[in-house]
Amino acid sequence: MDKNNSFSRINTVRLVGIGMLSGIAFILMFFEFPIPVLIPSFIKLDLSDLPALIGAFAYGPIAGILIELIKNLLHLLDSSSGFVGELSNFLLGACFVGVAGCIYKIKKTRKVAIYGAVIGAFAMAIFSLVTNYFIVYPFYTNFMPMEAIIGAYKAILPGVDNLFEALLIFNVPFTFVKGLISVLITVLVYKPLSPLLHGYKKTA
Repeated sequence: MDKNNSFSRINTVRLVGIGMLSGIAFILMFFEFPIPVLIPSFIKLDLSDLPALIGAFAYGPIAGILIELIKNLLHLLDSSSGFVGELSNFLLGACFVGVAGCIYKIKKTRKVAIYGAVIGAFAMAIFSLVTNYFIVYPFYTNFMPMEAIIGAYKAILPGVDNLFEALLIFNVPFTFVKGLISVLITVLVYKPLSPLLHGYKKTA
């Protein structure tokens, strides 16, 4: 096989892999559920960042970000958040998989992959404070008064006095744990999936 054919095959495998992972991520966006008692019911957990994280490890950080973009563009067809939810999901997901993918690209070992993914989850959690405070919640006040939003947090923790406190106490840890769940699953499934993602006939 000459170099041109080899390069073409690698690109084809990569495009197919990105498309497949984007489709799975899009489907996972519909499987979301609240976590009663721990966080207000309007905040839901989904694992749609998982395929993007796998893609970032398999094909690089740009591929992971592209998967995040594609899944959210597809979800715009069924948006119930005025597109703000998709924008936030993309920004946070891109931060998560971009950081994880960049760190893993430096040295492709299992240890570095775990380290990079945890750092990515932490970066996403901190970034969520910014996106929620300046983008998401200001938009949602068009439909729900800020007093009612804060009230939902107060029902769980009466000491919460303002939006910043609510986001710092509830949303930031929630987002970090959400990222860690994707990290854990990725660690468990990446090696078995790697031959398929790279077009190998068998595990090397």
